[in-house]
Amino acid sequence: MKKLITLFLITLFTTCLFAQKFDKGELDLYFQTLENNNKFMGSVAISKNGKIMYTKSIGYSDVEAKAKSTETTKYRIGSISKMFTSALILKAVEENKLSLVTKTSKYFPNIKNADKISIDNLLNHRSGIHSFTDNENYLSWNTQKKSEKELLKIIEDGGSDFEPDSKADYSNSNYVLLSFILEKVYHQTYPEILAEKIIKPIGLKNTYYGGKNNLNNSEAHSYTFAGDWKKESETDMSIPMGAGAIISTPSDLLQFADALFNGKIISEKSLKLMQTIKNNYGYGLFQMPFGSKKAFGHTGGIDGFTSNLGYFPAEKVAFAYTSNGSNYNNNNVAIAILSAVFNQPYEIPSFQKVDLSSNDLDQYLGIYSSKDIPLKITITKNDKTLMAQATGQSSFPLEATDQNIFKFDQAGIILEFKPSDKKMILKQGGKNYNFTQE
Repeated sequence: MKKLITLFLITLFTTCLFAQKFDKGELDLYFQTLENNNKFMGSVAISKNGKIMYTKSIGYSDVEAKAKSTETTKYRIGSISKMFTSALILKAVEENKLSLVTKTSKYFPNIKNADKISIDNLLNHRSGIHSFTDNENYLSWNTQKKSEKELLKIIEDGGSDFEPDSKADYSNSNYVLLSFILEKVYHQTYPEILAEKIIKPIGLKNTYYGGKNNLNNSEAHSYTFAGDWKKESETDMSIPMGAGAIISTPSDLLQFADALFNGKIISEKSLKLMQTIKNNYGYGLFQMPFGSKKAFGHTGGIDGFTSNLGYFPAEKVAFAYTSNGSNYNNNNVAIAILSAVFNQPYEIPSFQKVDLSSNDLDQYLGIYSSKDIPLKITITKNDKTLMAQATGQSSFPLEATDQNIFKFDQAGIILEFKPSDKKMILKQGGKNYNFTQE
Protein backbone atom coordinates (compact mmCIF):
# COMPACT_ATOMS: atom_id res chain seq x y z
CA MET A 1 0.00 0.00 0.00
CA LYS A 2 2.80 2.46 0.84
CA LYS A 3 4.42 1.83 -2.54
CA LEU A 4 1.19 2.72 -4.33
CA ILE A 5 0.80 5.91 -2.29
CA THR A 6 4.41 6.92 -3.07
CA LEU A 7 3.89 6.40 -6.80
CA PHE A 8 0.70 8.45 -6.65
CA LEU A 9 2.49 11.33 -4.95
CA ILE A 10 5.26 11.30 -7.53
CA THR A 11 2.69 11.39 -10.32
CA LEU A 12 0.79 14.17 -8.60
CA PHE A 13 3.96 16.19 -8.06
CA THR A 14 4.99 15.79 -11.69
CA THR A 15 1.58 16.93 -12.88
CA CYS A 16 1.62 19.98 -10.63
CA LEU A 17 5.15 20.89 -11.71
CA PHE A 18 4.10 20.60 -15.34
CA ALA A 19 1.11 22.86 -14.74
CA GLN A 20 3.18 25.47 -12.87
CA LYS A 21 5.58 25.82 -15.81
CA PHE A 22 2.80 26.20 -18.35
CA ASP A 23 2.25 29.86 -19.21
CA LYS A 24 -1.39 30.07 -20.25
CA GLY A 25 -1.28 33.85 -20.63
CA GLU A 26 1.53 33.78 -23.19
CA LEU A 27 -0.23 31.13 -25.28
CA ASP A 28 -3.45 33.14 -25.06
CA LEU A 29 -1.53 36.15 -26.39
CA TYR A 30 -0.10 34.06 -29.22
CA PHE A 31 -3.57 33.02 -30.40
CA GLN A 32 -5.02 36.47 -29.85
CA THR A 33 -2.30 37.85 -32.12
CA LEU A 34 -3.21 35.34 -34.82
CA GLU A 35 -6.88 36.23 -34.49
CA ASN A 36 -6.27 39.98 -34.58
CA ASN A 37 -4.37 39.61 -37.86
CA ASN A 38 -6.75 37.18 -39.60
CA LYS A 39 -4.17 34.39 -39.53
CA PHE A 40 -6.08 31.54 -37.91
CA MET A 41 -9.60 30.54 -36.90
CA GLY A 42 -10.29 27.47 -34.83
CA SER A 43 -9.92 25.69 -31.50
CA VAL A 44 -7.04 24.21 -29.49
CA ALA A 45 -6.79 21.82 -26.54
CA ILE A 46 -3.94 20.33 -24.51
CA SER A 47 -4.08 17.52 -21.96
CA LYS A 48 -1.75 15.88 -19.46
CA ASN A 49 -2.47 12.45 -17.96
CA GLY A 50 -5.88 12.50 -19.62
CA LYS A 51 -6.94 15.82 -18.04
CA ILE A 52 -7.57 18.94 -20.13
CA MET A 53 -5.19 21.70 -19.05
CA TYR A 54 -5.77 24.28 -21.80
CA THR A 55 -8.45 25.19 -24.35
CA LYS A 56 -8.76 28.17 -26.64
CA SER A 57 -11.12 29.12 -29.48
CA ILE A 58 -10.61 32.05 -31.84
CA GLY A 59 -12.32 33.41 -34.93
CA TYR A 60 -15.75 32.59 -36.28
CA SER A 61 -17.57 29.35 -36.95
CA ASP A 62 -19.69 31.40 -39.37
CA VAL A 63 -17.99 34.56 -40.64
CA GLU A 64 -21.11 35.91 -42.36
CA ALA A 65 -23.23 35.63 -39.22
CA LYS A 66 -20.33 36.74 -36.97
CA ALA A 67 -20.84 33.58 -34.90
CA LYS A 68 -17.81 33.14 -32.65
CA SER A 69 -16.18 29.73 -32.27
CA THR A 70 -16.41 28.09 -28.85
CA GLU A 71 -14.98 25.03 -27.13
CA THR A 72 -17.91 22.96 -28.46
CA THR A 73 -17.70 24.15 -32.08
CA LYS A 74 -17.31 21.09 -34.30
CA TYR A 75 -14.92 20.82 -37.25
CA ARG A 76 -14.25 18.39 -40.06
CA ILE A 77 -10.98 16.72 -39.01
CA GLY A 78 -9.98 15.30 -42.40
CA SER A 79 -7.31 12.62 -42.30
CA ILE A 80 -7.19 12.35 -38.51
CA SER A 81 -10.17 10.11 -39.32
CA LYS A 82 -7.59 7.52 -40.42
CA MET A 83 -6.57 7.00 -36.79
CA PHE A 84 -10.16 5.98 -36.02
CA THR A 85 -10.37 3.72 -39.08
CA SER A 86 -7.08 1.98 -38.27
CA ALA A 87 -8.27 1.32 -34.72
CA LEU A 88 -11.53 -0.10 -36.10
CA ILE A 89 -9.66 -2.44 -38.46
CA LEU A 90 -7.45 -3.69 -35.61
CA LYS A 91 -10.57 -4.11 -33.48
CA ALA A 92 -12.04 -6.25 -36.26
CA VAL A 93 -8.85 -8.33 -36.31
CA GLU A 94 -9.11 -8.82 -32.54
CA GLU A 95 -12.70 -9.98 -33.02
CA ASN A 96 -11.59 -12.44 -35.76
CA LYS A 97 -13.62 -10.59 -38.39
CA LEU A 98 -10.61 -10.37 -40.71
CA SER A 99 -6.82 -10.79 -40.85
CA LEU A 100 -4.05 -8.34 -41.68
CA VAL A 101 -2.76 -10.78 -44.32
CA THR A 102 -6.15 -11.03 -46.04
CA LYS A 103 -5.84 -9.93 -49.66
CA THR A 104 -7.89 -7.07 -51.05
CA SER A 105 -9.06 -9.37 -53.84
CA LYS A 106 -11.43 -11.06 -51.35
CA TYR A 107 -13.51 -7.88 -51.38
CA PHE A 108 -12.48 -5.96 -54.50
CA PRO A 109 -11.19 -8.36 -57.18
CA ASN A 110 -11.27 -5.76 -59.95
CA ILE A 111 -8.66 -3.48 -58.36
CA LYS A 112 -5.28 -3.80 -60.03
CA ASN A 113 -2.91 -6.07 -58.05
CA ALA A 114 -5.70 -6.83 -55.58
CA ASP A 115 -4.39 -10.39 -55.16
CA LYS A 116 -1.04 -8.96 -53.98
CA ILE A 117 -2.39 -6.22 -51.67
CA SER A 118 -3.02 -7.15 -48.03
CA ILE A 119 -5.03 -5.30 -45.39
CA ASP A 120 -1.64 -4.48 -43.86
CA ASN A 121 -0.58 -2.78 -47.12
CA LEU A 122 -3.72 -0.65 -47.12
CA LEU A 123 -3.14 0.45 -43.53
CA ASN A 124 0.44 1.66 -44.01
CA HIS A 125 0.09 3.06 -47.54
CA ARG A 126 2.11 0.31 -49.24
CA SER A 127 -0.62 -0.86 -51.62
CA GLY A 128 0.40 1.13 -54.70
CA ILE A 129 -3.27 2.00 -55.24
CA HIS A 130 -3.50 5.47 -56.77
CA SER A 131 -5.06 8.11 -54.52
CA PHE A 132 -8.15 9.47 -56.28
CA THR A 133 -7.78 12.81 -54.49
CA ASP A 134 -4.68 13.38 -56.66
CA ASN A 135 -6.73 13.22 -59.85
CA GLU A 136 -6.79 16.48 -61.80
CA ASN A 137 -10.59 16.39 -62.01
CA TYR A 138 -11.18 15.57 -58.31
CA LEU A 139 -12.34 19.08 -57.39
CA SER A 140 -14.90 18.99 -60.20
CA TRP A 141 -16.91 16.21 -58.51
CA ASN A 142 -15.93 16.12 -54.82
CA THR A 143 -19.07 18.01 -53.75
CA GLN A 144 -21.36 15.38 -55.35
CA LYS A 145 -22.64 12.33 -53.46
CA LYS A 146 -21.02 9.06 -54.56
CA SER A 147 -22.12 5.48 -53.99
CA GLU A 148 -19.77 2.62 -53.14
CA LYS A 149 -20.08 1.39 -56.71
CA GLU A 150 -19.14 4.80 -58.12
CA LEU A 151 -16.16 5.25 -55.80
CA LEU A 152 -14.90 1.74 -56.53
CA LYS A 153 -15.05 2.48 -60.26
CA ILE A 154 -12.99 5.65 -59.72
CA ILE A 155 -10.41 3.73 -57.63
CA GLU A 156 -10.28 0.87 -60.15
CA ASP A 157 -9.77 3.31 -63.02
CA GLY A 158 -6.93 4.98 -61.09
CA GLY A 159 -4.87 1.84 -61.30
CA SER A 160 -1.57 1.33 -59.49
CA ASP A 161 1.35 3.70 -58.94
CA PHE A 162 3.87 1.02 -57.91
CA GLU A 163 4.27 -2.66 -57.12
CA PRO A 164 2.52 -3.51 -53.81
CA ASP A 165 4.77 -3.46 -50.72
CA SER A 166 7.78 -2.17 -52.72
CA LYS A 167 7.55 1.28 -51.12
CA ALA A 168 5.06 3.61 -49.42
CA ASP A 169 3.05 6.51 -50.80
CA TYR A 170 0.07 8.20 -49.14
CA SER A 171 -3.24 7.18 -50.65
CA ASN A 172 -6.71 8.18 -49.51
CA SER A 173 -8.09 5.38 -51.68
CA ASN A 174 -6.63 2.85 -49.20
CA TYR A 175 -8.75 4.14 -46.34
CA VAL A 176 -11.93 4.40 -48.37
CA LEU A 177 -11.44 0.70 -49.21
CA LEU A 178 -10.81 -0.09 -45.53
CA SER A 179 -14.09 1.67 -44.70
CA PHE A 180 -15.96 -0.53 -47.17
CA ILE A 181 -14.25 -3.64 -45.78
CA LEU A 182 -15.41 -2.73 -42.28
CA GLU A 183 -18.96 -2.38 -43.55
CA LYS A 184 -18.77 -5.82 -45.18
CA VAL A 185 -17.38 -7.69 -42.17
CA TYR A 186 -19.71 -6.05 -39.64
CA HIS A 187 -22.78 -5.80 -41.93
CA GLN A 188 -23.27 -2.23 -40.69
CA THR A 189 -22.58 1.22 -42.08
CA TYR A 190 -19.27 2.89 -41.24
CA PRO A 191 -21.02 5.54 -39.07
CA GLU A 192 -22.75 2.77 -37.09
CA ILE A 193 -19.49 0.87 -36.56
CA LEU A 194 -17.68 4.04 -35.52
CA ALA A 195 -20.37 4.87 -32.96
CA GLU A 196 -20.60 1.33 -31.57
CA LYS A 197 -16.88 0.53 -31.32
CA ILE A 198 -15.35 3.88 -30.36
CA ILE A 199 -17.65 6.84 -29.79
CA LYS A 200 -20.11 5.30 -27.31
CA PRO A 201 -17.66 3.11 -25.32
CA ILE A 202 -15.28 5.98 -24.52
CA GLY A 203 -18.01 8.62 -24.19
CA LEU A 204 -17.22 11.09 -26.95
CA LYS A 205 -19.90 13.81 -26.96
CA ASN A 206 -19.02 15.82 -30.06
CA THR A 207 -17.63 13.26 -32.50
CA TYR A 208 -19.51 11.56 -35.34
CA TYR A 209 -19.49 10.78 -39.04
CA GLY A 210 -20.26 14.00 -40.89
CA GLY A 211 -22.96 14.97 -43.32
CA LYS A 212 -23.91 18.27 -44.92
CA ASN A 213 -22.62 21.13 -42.77
CA ASN A 214 -25.13 22.00 -40.05
CA LEU A 215 -24.63 25.33 -38.27
CA ASN A 216 -27.58 24.56 -35.99
CA ASN A 217 -25.49 21.72 -34.58
CA SER A 218 -22.53 24.03 -33.86
CA GLU A 219 -20.63 22.87 -36.94
CA ALA A 220 -18.23 25.40 -38.47
CA HIS A 221 -18.05 26.50 -42.08
CA SER A 222 -14.55 26.51 -43.57
CA TYR A 223 -12.80 29.44 -45.23
CA THR A 224 -9.76 30.53 -47.18
CA PHE A 225 -8.29 34.01 -46.90
CA ALA A 226 -8.04 36.31 -49.92
CA GLY A 227 -8.14 39.83 -48.50
CA ASP A 228 -10.92 38.58 -46.24
CA TRP A 229 -12.39 35.18 -45.35
CA LYS A 230 -14.10 33.44 -48.29
CA LYS A 231 -16.36 30.43 -47.66
CA GLU A 232 -15.07 27.13 -49.07
CA SER A 233 -17.16 24.54 -50.88
CA GLU A 234 -18.11 21.34 -49.00
CA THR A 235 -16.83 17.91 -49.95
CA ASP A 236 -19.71 15.43 -49.83
CA MET A 237 -18.92 13.12 -46.91
CA SER A 238 -19.88 10.02 -48.91
CA ILE A 239 -16.51 10.42 -50.63
CA PRO A 240 -13.79 10.51 -47.91
CA MET A 241 -15.48 7.87 -45.72
CA GLY A 242 -13.02 6.64 -43.06
CA ALA A 243 -10.22 8.51 -44.82
CA GLY A 244 -11.58 11.89 -43.77
CA ALA A 245 -15.31 12.19 -42.99
CA ILE A 246 -15.30 12.46 -39.19
CA ILE A 247 -16.34 15.61 -37.31
CA SER A 248 -14.98 16.39 -33.85
CA THR A 249 -13.58 18.94 -31.39
CA PRO A 250 -10.05 19.21 -29.94
CA SER A 251 -11.21 18.10 -26.49
CA ASP A 252 -12.91 15.01 -27.94
CA LEU A 253 -9.80 14.23 -29.98
CA LEU A 254 -7.68 14.31 -26.83
CA GLN A 255 -10.14 11.98 -25.12
CA PHE A 256 -9.88 9.63 -28.12
CA ALA A 257 -6.06 9.75 -28.08
CA ASP A 258 -5.92 9.07 -24.36
CA ALA A 259 -8.24 6.08 -24.77
CA LEU A 260 -6.37 4.75 -27.81
CA PHE A 261 -2.90 4.92 -26.28
CA ASN A 262 -4.00 3.56 -22.91
CA GLY A 263 -5.69 0.35 -23.96
CA LYS A 264 -9.33 1.45 -23.87
CA ILE A 265 -10.05 0.82 -27.57
CA ILE A 266 -7.60 -1.81 -28.82
CA SER A 267 -5.11 -4.12 -27.13
CA GLU A 268 -1.48 -3.26 -26.38
CA LYS A 269 -0.42 -5.71 -29.11
CA SER A 270 -2.62 -3.97 -31.67
CA LEU A 271 -1.40 -0.54 -30.57
CA LYS A 272 2.21 -1.63 -31.10
CA LEU A 273 1.31 -2.68 -34.63
CA MET A 274 -0.34 0.68 -35.18
CA GLN A 275 2.81 2.48 -33.95
CA THR A 276 5.25 0.45 -36.07
CA ILE A 277 6.63 2.99 -38.54
CA LYS A 278 7.80 1.73 -41.94
CA ASN A 279 8.98 4.26 -44.52
CA ASN A 280 7.39 7.05 -42.43
CA TYR A 281 3.96 5.40 -42.10
CA GLY A 282 2.34 3.42 -39.31
CA TYR A 283 -1.27 2.25 -39.33
CA GLY A 284 -3.06 5.59 -39.60
CA LEU A 285 -0.22 7.25 -37.68
CA PHE A 286 2.85 9.37 -38.27
CA GLN A 287 5.64 9.91 -35.78
CA MET A 288 5.89 13.58 -34.75
CA PRO A 289 9.21 14.63 -33.22
CA PHE A 290 9.57 17.65 -30.97
CA GLY A 291 13.18 17.95 -29.92
CA SER A 292 14.05 14.67 -28.20
CA LYS A 293 10.38 13.89 -27.54
CA LYS A 294 8.25 11.84 -29.90
CA ALA A 295 4.53 11.87 -30.47
CA PHE A 296 2.28 9.69 -32.61
CA GLY A 297 -0.64 11.21 -34.45
CA HIS A 298 -1.97 12.56 -37.70
CA THR A 299 -2.74 15.82 -39.46
CA GLY A 300 -5.88 16.55 -41.44
CA GLY A 301 -7.06 18.77 -44.25
CA ILE A 302 -10.38 18.89 -46.08
CA ASP A 303 -11.92 21.90 -47.85
CA GLY A 304 -10.71 24.88 -45.77
CA PHE A 305 -10.37 22.79 -42.60
CA THR A 306 -6.99 21.81 -41.15
CA SER A 307 -6.24 19.84 -38.00
CA ASN A 308 -3.54 18.14 -35.98
CA LEU A 309 -3.59 15.52 -33.21
CA GLY A 310 -0.51 14.25 -31.41
CA TYR A 311 0.07 12.08 -28.35
CA PHE A 312 3.40 11.80 -26.48
CA PRO A 313 3.31 8.35 -24.79
CA ALA A 314 6.32 8.94 -22.54
CA GLU A 315 4.99 12.24 -21.20
CA LYS A 316 1.26 11.36 -21.34
CA VAL A 317 0.73 14.68 -23.12
CA ALA A 318 -1.67 15.24 -26.00
CA PHE A 319 -2.47 18.27 -28.13
CA ALA A 320 -4.99 18.97 -30.85
CA TYR A 321 -6.12 21.89 -32.96
CA THR A 322 -8.97 22.10 -35.42
CA SER A 323 -9.13 25.04 -37.80
CA ASN A 324 -11.77 26.25 -40.22
CA GLY A 325 -9.55 28.96 -41.68
CA SER A 326 -5.80 29.39 -41.82
CA ASN A 327 -3.78 32.18 -43.38
CA TYR A 328 -0.61 31.06 -41.63
CA ASN A 329 1.87 28.16 -41.52
CA ASN A 330 0.13 25.65 -39.26
CA ASN A 331 3.45 24.00 -38.44
CA ASN A 332 4.29 27.20 -36.57
CA VAL A 333 1.05 26.86 -34.61
CA ALA A 334 1.95 23.30 -33.56
CA ILE A 335 5.47 24.39 -32.57
CA ALA A 336 4.10 27.24 -30.44
CA ILE A 337 1.65 24.89 -28.68
CA LEU A 338 4.34 22.32 -27.91
CA SER A 339 6.86 24.97 -26.89
CA ALA A 340 4.35 26.23 -24.34
CA VAL A 341 3.62 22.68 -23.16
CA PHE A 342 7.27 21.73 -22.71
CA ASN A 343 8.42 25.12 -21.41
CA GLN A 344 10.49 26.02 -24.48
CA PRO A 345 10.89 29.60 -25.76
CA TYR A 346 8.76 30.77 -28.66
CA GLU A 347 7.98 34.15 -30.16
CA ILE A 348 4.71 35.99 -30.47
CA PRO A 349 4.68 36.65 -34.23
CA SER A 350 4.81 40.16 -35.61
CA PHE A 351 2.59 40.93 -38.56
CA GLN A 352 3.94 44.35 -39.42
CA LYS A 353 2.85 45.49 -42.86
CA VAL A 354 4.35 48.04 -45.25
CA ASP A 355 2.00 49.83 -47.64
CA LEU A 356 3.49 49.93 -51.14
CA SER A 357 2.11 51.43 -54.32
CA SER A 358 1.83 49.50 -57.56
CA ASN A 359 4.80 51.46 -58.93
CA ASP A 360 6.90 50.52 -55.90
CA LEU A 361 6.55 46.86 -56.86
CA ASP A 362 7.98 47.25 -60.37
CA GLN A 363 11.58 46.95 -59.15
CA TYR A 364 10.96 43.36 -58.04
CA LEU A 365 9.26 41.99 -61.16
CA GLY A 366 10.92 39.33 -63.28
CA ILE A 367 12.05 35.71 -63.42
CA TYR A 368 14.57 34.52 -60.84
CA SER A 369 16.67 31.33 -61.05
CA SER A 370 18.99 29.65 -58.60
CA LYS A 371 22.11 27.48 -58.58
CA ASP A 372 21.08 26.19 -55.15
CA ILE A 373 17.85 24.48 -56.26
CA PRO A 374 16.40 23.58 -59.71
CA LEU A 375 13.58 26.08 -59.44
CA LYS A 376 12.56 29.30 -61.11
CA ILE A 377 10.35 31.87 -59.41
CA THR A 378 8.37 34.37 -61.45
CA ILE A 379 7.47 37.62 -59.68
CA THR A 380 4.48 39.57 -61.00
CA LYS A 381 1.98 41.98 -59.48
CA ASN A 382 -1.77 42.27 -59.14
CA ASP A 383 -2.47 45.94 -58.50
CA LYS A 384 -0.70 46.61 -55.15
CA THR A 385 0.01 42.96 -54.36
CA LEU A 386 3.24 41.23 -55.33
CA MET A 387 2.71 37.68 -56.62
CA ALA A 388 5.15 34.76 -56.78
CA GLN A 389 4.91 31.56 -58.80
CA ALA A 390 7.42 28.72 -58.61
CA THR A 391 7.93 26.28 -61.46
CA GLY A 392 4.93 23.97 -61.80
CA GLN A 393 3.03 25.54 -58.89
CA SER A 394 0.16 27.97 -58.41
CA SER A 395 0.88 31.63 -57.80
CA PHE A 396 0.58 33.04 -54.28
CA PRO A 397 0.36 36.58 -52.86
CA LEU A 398 3.25 38.15 -50.95
CA GLU A 399 2.86 40.53 -48.06
CA ALA A 400 5.34 43.39 -47.61
CA THR A 401 6.71 43.45 -44.06
CA ASP A 402 9.77 45.72 -44.43
CA GLN A 403 11.92 47.42 -47.03
CA ASN A 404 12.49 44.80 -49.78
CA ILE A 405 11.11 41.97 -47.58
CA PHE A 406 7.96 40.01 -48.37
CA LYS A 407 6.44 36.86 -46.88
CA PHE A 408 3.84 34.17 -47.47
CA ASP A 409 2.89 32.92 -44.01
CA GLN A 410 0.96 29.82 -45.05
CA ALA A 411 4.13 28.18 -46.39
CA GLY A 412 6.58 29.92 -44.05
CA ILE A 413 8.25 31.68 -47.00
CA ILE A 414 10.23 34.93 -46.79
CA LEU A 415 11.59 36.61 -49.92
CA GLU A 416 14.28 39.25 -49.46
CA PHE A 417 15.04 41.32 -52.58
CA LYS A 418 18.19 43.23 -53.48
CA PRO A 419 16.95 45.21 -56.51
CA SER A 420 20.23 47.02 -57.26
CA ASP A 421 22.04 43.67 -57.50
CA LYS A 422 19.14 41.88 -59.20
CA LYS A 423 19.23 39.31 -56.41
CA MET A 424 16.62 37.59 -54.26
CA ILE A 425 16.95 35.30 -51.23
CA LEU A 426 14.30 32.66 -50.52
CA LYS A 427 14.10 31.73 -46.83
CA GLN A 428 12.10 28.68 -45.80
CA GLY A 429 12.48 25.97 -43.18
CA GLY A 430 15.59 27.56 -41.70
CA LYS A 431 17.44 27.49 -45.05
CA ASN A 432 18.43 30.27 -47.46
CA TYR A 433 18.43 29.92 -51.26
CA ASN A 434 20.05 32.55 -53.50
CA PHE A 435 18.33 33.62 -56.73
CA THR A 436 19.43 35.89 -59.56
CA GLN A 437 17.11 37.82 -61.86
CA GLU A 438 17.37 36.62 -65.47
